[in-house]
Amino acid sequence: MADAAKDLAAGTMGGVAQLLVGHPFDTIKVKLQSQPAPSPGVPPKYTGAIDAVKQTLASEGPAGLYKGMGAPLATVAAFNAVLFTARGQMEALLRSSPGAHLTISQQFVCGAGAGLAVSFLACPTELIKCRLQAQSSVATVAEVGPSLAAAGITGGSVGAGSMASKVVMYNGPMDVGRHVLRNEGGLLGLFTGLTPTLLREVPGNAFMFGVYEATKQYMAGGQDTSSLSRSALLSAGGIAGASFWLSVYPADVIKSKIQIDDRSNPKYSGTIDAFKKVYCAEGIKGLYKGFGPAMARSVPANAACFLAYEIVRSSL
Repeated sequence: MADAAKDLAAGTMGGVAQLLVGHPFDTIKVKLQSQPAPSPGVPPKYTGAIDAVKQTLASEGPAGLYKGMGAPLATVAAFNAVLFTARGQMEALLRSSPGAHLTISQQFVCGAGAGLAVSFLACPTELIKCRLQAQSSVATVAEVGPSLAAAGITGGSVGAGSMASKVVMYNGPMDVGRHVLRNEGGLLGLFTGLTPTLLREVPGNAFMFGVYEATKQYMAGGQDTSSLSRSALLSAGGIAGASFWLSVYPADVIKSKIQIDDRSNPKYSGTIDAFKKVYCAEGIKGLYKGFGPAMARSVPANAACFLAYEIVRSSL
């Protein structure tokens, strides 16, 4: 089987494993990222990751932790096929001869190229996912009124500040897609947040794949890494995943802020404006909202992803 086909199949299975393990953590991350800064003297909606989990389970049940999973699940095959295949093709381009060993710096370049390629698929997928994760099952009319109006949802309203029972802006991934196409600039609307997506994916994947290969080589004592145990591969994948978020987390916060912004009355005019406003309003902490769940997710999710990738690829 050709290397590109092996990367495609193995990357697909790695992505499925990553999604099943990591999505609940990602949901909590987005909830923390998207909550507005509270008014003086008013506590935030979520005091932390554990509180966000408790409130989500209380109001939505376990299914609330998997909100927005439809979009990434539907595209996980394509996403990871692009990511791992692009990385494999970059490796082939950089090799001086077939099977030649690549340096760690070359692995960083391969990861950056893979991140560039996958950004154009990640952006619309993440936009849909973030919209679904950020919406609340129970919200005040004052909180959702402008967005509901923009979405064309009317009727059944109550007085401002009162609680609206089960206010849901979007019924699923397709509903988000239809709304964006109709009301937010057509196809280009699905690429809202592309700049911070690139700022996340390009350096993030450069670090992830570079650190992954460096960790494997360290564990193998500079020898052939193909004989590493599954526990070693799990460890290398977990460390690689952590390196991704450590290198680019503020870009992910800005991406989420822009993608859930009310496009009919936007709070942010672009990536730089969003960064400035978040930093001015909340300081450095605002750029690291949800960092705990992201890191808690990155280790097991990427460990599962890389292990599944290695097992499937070696078996083909």
